Amino acid sequence: MAKEALFNILRNRYMFSRLTVLDLFSGTGNISYEFASRGSKTITAVDGNYNCVKFINTTAGHFDMDINAFKSDVFKYLERASGAQYDIVFADPPYDLSTEQFKKIAELVFDNNLLAKNGSLIIEHGRETDLSDGRNFREFRRYGGSVFSFFSPQGNDEEE
Repeated sequence: MAKEALFNILRNRYMFSRLTVLDLFSGTGNISYEFASRGSKTITAVDGNYNCVKFINTTAGHFDMDINAFKSDVFKYLERASGAQYDIVFADPPYDLSTEQFKKIAELVFDNNLLAKNGSLIIEHGRETDLSDGRNFREFRRYGGSVFSFFSPQGNDEEE
Protein backbone atom coordinates (compact mmCIF):
# COMPACT_ATOMS: atom_id res chain seq x y z
CA MET A 1 0.00 0.00 0.00
CA ALA A 2 2.75 2.47 0.95
CA LYS A 3 4.82 1.82 -2.17
CA GLU A 4 1.78 2.13 -4.43
CA ALA A 5 0.83 5.43 -2.78
CA LEU A 6 4.38 6.74 -3.16
CA PHE A 7 4.45 5.97 -6.87
CA ASN A 8 1.05 7.59 -7.36
CA ILE A 9 2.47 10.77 -5.81
CA LEU A 10 5.55 10.61 -8.01
CA ARG A 11 3.52 9.88 -11.15
CA ASN A 12 1.69 13.18 -10.60
CA ARG A 13 4.95 15.13 -10.25
CA TYR A 14 7.36 13.55 -12.72
CA MET A 15 7.67 11.80 -16.05
CA PHE A 16 9.37 8.54 -15.11
CA SER A 17 11.09 8.21 -18.50
CA ARG A 18 13.10 11.36 -17.75
CA LEU A 19 14.15 10.53 -14.19
CA THR A 20 17.61 9.79 -12.89
CA VAL A 21 17.33 7.91 -9.61
CA LEU A 22 19.62 7.18 -6.69
CA ASP A 23 18.29 4.34 -4.50
CA LEU A 24 20.05 4.29 -1.12
CA PHE A 25 19.92 1.31 1.26
CA SER A 26 18.53 -0.50 -1.77
CA GLY A 27 18.38 -3.99 -0.26
CA THR A 28 17.15 -6.41 -2.92
CA GLY A 29 16.34 -3.51 -5.28
CA ASN A 30 12.58 -3.31 -4.95
CA ILE A 31 12.40 0.47 -5.41
CA SER A 32 14.95 0.41 -8.25
CA TYR A 33 12.85 -2.18 -10.10
CA GLU A 34 9.72 -0.08 -9.59
CA PHE A 35 11.39 2.94 -11.19
CA ALA A 36 12.81 0.82 -14.02
CA SER A 37 9.46 -0.83 -14.71
CA ARG A 38 7.93 2.64 -15.06
CA GLY A 39 10.50 3.67 -17.66
CA SER A 40 13.27 5.36 -15.68
CA LYS A 41 16.48 4.85 -17.60
CA THR A 42 19.28 5.77 -15.22
CA ILE A 43 19.15 4.18 -11.78
CA THR A 44 21.96 3.84 -9.27
CA ALA A 45 21.43 1.52 -6.31
CA VAL A 46 23.69 1.57 -3.25
CA ASP A 47 23.75 -0.98 -0.45
CA GLY A 48 26.35 -2.20 2.00
CA ASN A 49 25.53 -5.88 1.51
CA TYR A 50 27.47 -7.61 -1.26
CA ASN A 51 24.78 -10.26 -1.79
CA CYS A 52 22.10 -7.60 -2.27
CA VAL A 53 24.24 -5.74 -4.81
CA LYS A 54 25.00 -8.97 -6.68
CA PHE A 55 21.28 -9.84 -6.70
CA ILE A 56 20.31 -6.40 -8.08
CA ASN A 57 22.93 -6.51 -10.83
CA THR A 58 21.93 -10.07 -11.81
CA THR A 59 18.21 -9.27 -11.81
CA ALA A 60 18.70 -6.00 -13.70
CA GLY A 61 20.75 -7.82 -16.33
CA HIS A 62 18.16 -10.56 -16.66
CA PHE A 63 15.34 -8.06 -17.26
CA ASP A 64 17.48 -5.61 -19.28
CA MET A 65 17.04 -2.79 -16.76
CA ASP A 66 19.51 0.08 -16.60
CA ILE A 67 20.32 -0.29 -12.92
CA ASN A 68 23.88 0.00 -11.66
CA ALA A 69 24.31 -1.34 -8.14
CA PHE A 70 27.28 -0.56 -5.94
CA LYS A 71 28.42 -2.01 -2.64
CA SER A 72 29.18 0.81 -0.26
CA ASP A 73 28.31 2.17 3.11
CA VAL A 74 25.64 4.71 2.15
CA PHE A 75 27.03 7.48 4.34
CA LYS A 76 30.52 7.05 2.86
CA TYR A 77 29.04 6.94 -0.65
CA LEU A 78 27.21 10.22 -0.04
CA GLU A 79 30.31 11.83 1.48
CA ARG A 80 32.34 10.99 -1.65
CA ALA A 81 29.60 11.69 -4.18
CA SER A 82 30.18 14.66 -6.41
CA GLY A 83 29.29 15.73 -9.89
CA ALA A 84 26.21 13.56 -10.36
CA GLN A 85 22.74 14.95 -9.86
CA TYR A 86 19.54 12.97 -9.53
CA ASP A 87 15.89 13.81 -9.94
CA ILE A 88 14.96 11.39 -7.19
CA VAL A 89 17.07 10.25 -4.26
CA PHE A 90 15.20 7.56 -2.34
CA ALA A 91 16.52 6.28 0.99
CA ASP A 92 15.06 3.36 2.91
CA PRO A 93 17.47 2.96 5.83
CA PRO A 94 16.80 0.66 8.77
CA TYR A 95 14.04 2.19 10.86
CA ASP A 96 16.17 1.88 14.01
CA LEU A 97 18.64 4.56 12.93
CA SER A 98 18.74 7.60 15.18
CA THR A 99 16.92 10.72 14.05
CA GLU A 100 20.34 12.38 13.67
CA GLN A 101 21.43 9.65 11.23
CA PHE A 102 18.25 10.07 9.19
CA LYS A 103 18.88 13.82 9.05
CA LYS A 104 22.51 13.21 8.09
CA ILE A 105 21.28 11.54 4.89
CA ALA A 106 19.51 14.77 3.93
CA GLU A 107 22.48 16.91 4.95
CA LEU A 108 24.87 14.89 2.79
CA VAL A 109 22.52 14.95 -0.20
CA PHE A 110 22.20 18.73 -0.01
CA ASP A 111 25.83 19.43 0.97
CA ASN A 112 26.99 17.51 -2.12
CA ASN A 113 24.35 19.04 -4.41
CA LEU A 114 23.02 15.62 -5.47
CA LEU A 115 19.50 16.78 -6.33
CA ALA A 116 18.55 18.34 -9.62
CA LYS A 117 16.75 21.69 -9.43
CA ASN A 118 13.26 20.16 -9.24
CA GLY A 119 14.37 16.96 -7.58
CA SER A 120 13.13 15.24 -4.44
CA LEU A 121 14.83 13.40 -1.65
CA ILE A 122 12.46 10.86 -0.14
CA ILE A 123 13.38 9.16 3.12
CA GLU A 124 11.28 6.25 4.33
CA HIS A 125 11.12 5.79 8.09
CA GLY A 126 8.93 4.66 10.95
CA ARG A 127 6.20 6.70 12.62
CA GLU A 128 8.33 7.42 15.68
CA THR A 129 10.89 9.37 13.62
CA ASP A 130 10.14 13.03 12.95
CA LEU A 131 12.20 14.74 10.25
CA SER A 132 9.98 17.80 9.84
CA ASP A 133 12.60 20.16 11.25
CA GLY A 134 15.28 18.86 8.88
CA ARG A 135 16.99 20.91 6.20
CA ASN A 136 14.81 21.46 3.12
CA PHE A 137 11.94 19.36 4.52
CA ARG A 138 8.74 19.85 2.51
CA GLU A 139 6.12 17.33 3.61
CA PHE A 140 5.48 13.84 4.86
CA ARG A 141 2.99 11.14 3.98
CA ARG A 142 2.06 8.39 6.44
CA TYR A 143 0.89 4.95 5.37
CA GLY A 144 0.37 2.49 8.20
CA GLY A 145 3.67 2.15 10.05
CA SER A 146 5.67 3.74 7.21
CA VAL A 147 6.30 7.42 6.64
CA PHE A 148 7.79 9.08 3.56
CA SER A 149 9.46 12.43 4.29
CA PHE A 150 10.01 14.60 1.21
CA PHE A 151 12.82 17.13 0.89
CA SER A 152 13.65 19.41 -2.02
CA PRO A 153 16.19 22.12 -2.85
CA GLN A 154 15.47 25.60 -1.56
CA GLY A 155 13.13 27.48 -3.84
CA ASN A 156 11.61 24.33 -5.36
CA ASP A 157 7.90 24.86 -5.95
CA GLU A 158 6.04 21.68 -4.97
CA GLU A 159 2.92 22.88 -6.81
CA GLU A 160 4.28 22.09 -10.29
